[in-house]
Amino acid sequence: MTTNEAPSKIWQCILCGFLYEEAMGIPDEGIPAGTRWEDVPDSWICPECSATKADFEMIEI
Repeated sequence: MTTNEAPSKIWQCILCGFLYEEAMGIPDEGIPAGTRWEDVPDSWICPECSATKADFEMIEI
């Protein structure tokens, strides 16, 4: 099976450990499932600790 889509990534807040999963999104915050990290608005903040996008790192699972 081949696909043109890159696998979904997971980003973790380095301050509180909150995980943003591209495959899941955050529908309660208006970010639909499948939203890539680069497409999350720069004004978005962590729902757990109010950190900015700059405080997130991609993690390997």
